[in-house]
Amino acid sequence: MPTTTIRLPDDLKARIAAAAKRAGTTTHGFILDAIAEKTEQAERRADFDAVAEARYAAIVASGKTIPWREMRDYLEARMAGKAAKRPSARKLAR
Repeated sequence: MPTTTIRLPDDLKARIAAAAKRAGTTTHGFILDAIAEKTEQAERRADFDAVAEARYAAIVASGKTIPWREMRDYLEARMAGKAAKRPSARKLAR
């Protein structure tokens, strides 16, 4: 495993040490967990952005979408356990 050196300000280093102690882990383990958590968060955000961009591209290509009010009514009915007709996409109003 390659070594990476990071330089931490003294106040941050002390905060990390205290947080690691409270968590019952080592400073090293705490830092690794924090880096892994932040990396996973960034990856999930990138995935979310990619899905949003693809969906927007589909809307632009087709020119069709479902108005939010109709979709919200549909979702609320489904959450309440009611039968609901799924709204259909239609051309965007310009």
